[in-house]
Formats: sequence, structure tokens, C-alpha cells
Amino acid sequence: MSDTEMSSHDVAPGDEGASIGQRLIGYGVGLGLAILLTATSFFIAGTDLVWQPSIPVALVVLAIAQMGVHLVFFLHITTGPDNTNNVMALAFGVLIVILLIGGSLWIMANLNHNMMPMDQIMQMQR
Repeated sequence: MSDTEMSSHDVAPGDEGASIGQRLIGYGVGLGLAILLTATSFFIAGTDLVWQPSIPVALVVLAIAQMGVHLVFFLHITTGPDNTNNVMALAFGVLIVILLIGGSLWIMANLNHNMMPMDQIMQMQR
């Protein structure tokens, strides 16, 4: 299969080879999906129609879906060979954020565990 045949069938939203009209349609679809996911999140959080313990799980799922929409439609992260550096940079950024948040939580939990309780401090001051 030649490159021209592959590029005509393997087009992701926002690829460089797309015309202006195709790009605008891609951005419009992305915007519509982002608005739909945001409205659904607000609806789920503010209604009693959904089983209450499932609300946090539903919000997390909708947030992950919205991240996917933004990555594909607006940041143009695709599986093409020309996007390898973008995917690696994104993975490195996610790794740094996970290490930063996880390390901070680990340090705070360790400090909380090793701190003297407040009532013992008050008794020592008397």
C-alpha cells in the first residue's frame, strides 16, 4: 500500500494533511463532545436520578473520556509514527505528575504517622 493510499484512509482529527473544512469539522466534533461530557458531568453531580455511591465513579469515567477527547481532537495525539515524540513527552509528563503527587502523599502520610498527638503536646506544656 502506498503512502497516498494509507494517508487517505488513516486520517485522524486534525492531521496536517486534512483540508481546512475537515479541520473545522474535527474541531466542531471535539467541541461538541467536550460540551456533552461537561454537561453530563454537571447533570450527574446535581441530580438524584443516579445511584448516589456511583456518582464519583461516573465522574471519573467522564473525566477520563474528556481527557481523551482533548488529546485526540485538540492536541492531535494519534497513533501515527510522526507522533511518537508527542506521546513520549505526554507519558513523561504523566510520570512526573504521578511521582510528585505520590511522593507528596507519601511524605504527608509518614509525617502524620510519626507526629506526636496534640493532647500529648498539651500535657507536656503544663
